[in-house]
Amino acid sequence: MKVHSSFRKRAAFAGTLMAAFSIISCQGTQPSPTPSAAEPQSANLQKVFVVFEGPWALVSDPKDPNTILALAPKTKHHRDLYVAASNESTLGAGTYELSVPAHGAAATSALDASFAQTKISAVNLQHAIDDKTGRYVIRVPKPEAYFAERRARSRVGAIYPPDASTEQDYVTAVSLLYTVGTLSGFSLAGSPDSGSFNPMLLQVETPSIRFAIEPAQTDDPMDKCNIHSREGFREAVKYLGLTLYIDFPGDSASCRKTDPQVSGPSKARVEGMPGSWDPLAMIDATGVVSQRFAATYLFHTAISDCKVPILMLTVSG
Repeated sequence: MKVHSSFRKRAAFAGTLMAAFSIISCQGTQPSPTPSAAEPQSANLQKVFVVFEGPWALVSDPKDPNTILALAPKTKHHRDLYVAASNESTLGAGTYELSVPAHGAAATSALDASFAQTKISAVNLQHAIDDKTGRYVIRVPKPEAYFAERRARSRVGAIYPPDASTEQDYVTAVSLLYTVGTLSGFSLAGSPDSGSFNPMLLQVETPSIRFAIEPAQTDDPMDKCNIHSREGFREAVKYLGLTLYIDFPGDSASCRKTDPQVSGPSKARVEGMPGSWDPLAMIDATGVVSQRFAATYLFHTAISDCKVPILMLTVSG
């Protein structure tokens, strides 16, 4: 009886051991979990930055929690919007959507305090989206982070002139981060308010895409009161239905007398500073064209520094 009992115990132990080996073997041959289609592969990850320059406001898309909207007015003081990667295109007023290949999770951390942040009513936001009198609406996926591409010192507030306590270096160009596994698959589609737009495959050979609304070439190079920036900010907040003002600490008190935010566009220019400037005035006594004039006309760069803060909006009501 003892022999049979011992044999049965050894047999049971052997069976248990073989079952354990079988389980380990099965687990060892199971395939690795497939990465989510919503996230890029871990190998060969690359960071791509989508930059917005000009009088832009950013807000969560009320129709899609995974998307944000970039909104800007189309004005006579700025050139038409253009998008540029390794290739580029000028865009007419309308609504567009940027497609981004699989990328990392959207940002959850609080915004940097140097972003100008304010609230917009749901009614005013919808009006801005639907307004076809001259505006740009760009839909983009929520980014992993927001970075300051450029800053300028100013004061921003709901009373005029804004209080000195609001003074800081506000973000005037914002960079949106996406971590992707491929540089292929960036594209732009949309519907201009007039005419047509063929979907555009963006060639992202260097890791950046730029949506830029630059100052018009006719801006006055002798602008000592930041008139262009004051006009641009006034037009941006008017388009959004907001009551906000901007001021610049380095400007003289006399600049407020001709500020287009309170005096209107017809009185916006300081005495002795024409609304459009004569190219011949940029040639000095020796007949040499100034560097700023050459940069503007030969290389199509804006001579006026646009200091309009990027507005980061949250919807209220």
